Amino acid sequence: MRNIQVIDGADNCVYDVFAATDAEFDLIFPAGQDIAFIDEVYARGESENLDQAFKLIWERRQAKSQVQGIHGTLFYELEHKKAYYPDRRDEGAVNPNGSRLR
Repeated sequence: MRNIQVIDGADNCVYDVFAATDAEFDLIFPAGQDIAFIDEVYARGESENLDQAFKLIWERRQAKSQVQGIHGTLFYELEHKKAYYPDRRDEGAVNPNGSRLR
């Protein structure tokens, strides 16, 4: 299982972590990526498979104190964050001027 942290644009978002099987994870995050935006995930065209995968994933919330690693981050309603992750990898994060964040 791999852990996905969900970051939502809602003011009351609590940044939950959910467990996903390898197959579910691969539906959300293309090879080599660990950052995803929900509109791009669904734009790849596997809506029925994604709907089923998310139904199962949402049943597997993990207590943050028990999680051993976050393997991916999924953003909802935060389009402006796309500029910070041009290669959709956390390690590739950049500032607005293009300089690396780390």
